[in-house]
Amino acid sequence: MSIAVGDNIPPWEMPSVSAEKMKTMAAILRDPNPLHWDRDAVAALPLGLGRRTINQGPLGLGYIVNMLHAWQGPGCLRRITMTFPQVVLDGDHVVARGTVQSLEGGLAHCKVWLEHIDGRHLLAGNATVQIRQG
Repeated sequence: MSIAVGDNIPPWEMPSVSAEKMKTMAAILRDPNPLHWDRDAVAALPLGLGRRTINQGPLGLGYIVNMLHAWQGPGCLRRITMTFPQVVLDGDHVVARGTVQSLEGGLAHCKVWLEHIDGRHLLAGNATVQIRQG
């Protein structure tokens, strides 16, 4: 597989972010923040989000990691940095996307992001990926 600067990484989709998985992740992480599992707590915020729980950052980041693993295989990720400018809500249809920015010594330096199906960027960052041989 030939990779070139400017190539798009094949996207990875999550058709509906799961409130139940957020609740499970909150338990695993021992995260006491009710915004990840209590719809009433979210509705009480003056943010206009309604009664939809807020996805934990690590879950959104995981969607991007899934995309990179699907593209270059498990263990390919060498470095990732991420910002979280928008929240991901339960029920959102999100797509992980990326582009190759530069190549050096068997590594691809990529711009990566998670976007809502409507095109809003929810997470944005950079990843360095080991390019699969063969």
